[in-house]
Amino acid sequence: MKIFNIITELEKFAPLSYQESYDNSGLLVGNTQSEISQILISLDCTEKVIDEAIQRNCNLVISHHPIIFKGLKKITGNTYIERTIIKAIKNDIAIYAIHTNLDNVLGGVNFKIAEILGLENVQILAPKSQILKKLTVFVPLKNTEEVASKLYNAGAGQIGNYKNCSFKSSGIGTFQPNSSANPFLGQINKTETVKEDKLEVIFPSFLEKKIILEMKKAHPYEEVAYYLEILENENQEVGSGAVGILKIKDTNYSVYEHIKKAFNLTFLKRTETTFEINNDLKIAVCGGSGVFLLSEAIKQKADIFITSDVKYHEFFDADSKITLIDIGHYESEQFTKELLFDIINKKFINIAVLLSNSVTNPVIYN
Repeated sequence: MKIFNIITELEKFAPLSYQESYDNSGLLVGNTQSEISQILISLDCTEKVIDEAIQRNCNLVISHHPIIFKGLKKITGNTYIERTIIKAIKNDIAIYAIHTNLDNVLGGVNFKIAEILGLENVQILAPKSQILKKLTVFVPLKNTEEVASKLYNAGAGQIGNYKNCSFKSSGIGTFQPNSSANPFLGQINKTETVKEDKLEVIFPSFLEKKIILEMKKAHPYEEVAYYLEILENENQEVGSGAVGILKIKDTNYSVYEHIKKAFNLTFLKRTETTFEINNDLKIAVCGGSGVFLLSEAIKQKADIFITSDVKYHEFFDADSKITLIDIGHYESEQFTKELLFDIINKKFINIAVLLSNSVTNPVIYN
């Protein structure tokens, strides 16, 4: 089993193109062709985690947070980042990070948080736009189904819970091959008319190269007539945060105690209570630093927004319209290890995947 095999499956689940522009997910240290001994999964990658990898005979560390976030101009061992990288390289340990791309996908970090809370009917809180494209291609009638099938197999035509989605309309195409052409239909220097289907499919932008390659392989024409469009449509399967419903069965129920128990908290920071416990609660969540989604949570009429790293003045922005709760950065994402464990174990049964025992939270509460 090579590192490449693991990375391929992780990036099928959370494509690198879905990470934020400031992020640095992907393989940070190591070679994709290296054989894997064992995998260690951690929220962060620190010296302590690399020591654990050495002790437990793991040569691939998969972490949520990238150890290299900004550019490095030197590696001298003066910082914990440099020391971690040096130790990993010396011990032939690869480091892979899967950060905001794992935050931004259906079933990712925020859906794990929603699962821990017991939320139902969970959806993306802020879906992203302009990450879908539409392909329009003109195909001879007898070749339409073959081309469509290849496009579907390459990942086109998937809309939510529906696959093989397309639109077809028929018309007349015209062309005239010149003397250098090798036409599938028609004669040199003679204008031809052909009955064709106009085939339209939607696909995620990151699949463009694969989609176009498969289209050209399946299409009979020497020169394929097609065009691409960027869509403004929101992709309901990609975006920031998550929102769902917490069913309330007891009016004496304490939602704050429920949250503390779910995330192993001794306390949490919050604004004033703005909801009544006699109704089911609409709860929005965002692991890590998610206060940028506060306005969206309010817009969607969430009763509670759970995130972390909220600054003092940002608590005022709740403005009595929502209960804003800060549970801590590490605490909000602590179950990401189990999420990654499950993703890998569903695909690979012949490689040992271990959860790190190292608590990497740099914050101590007294």
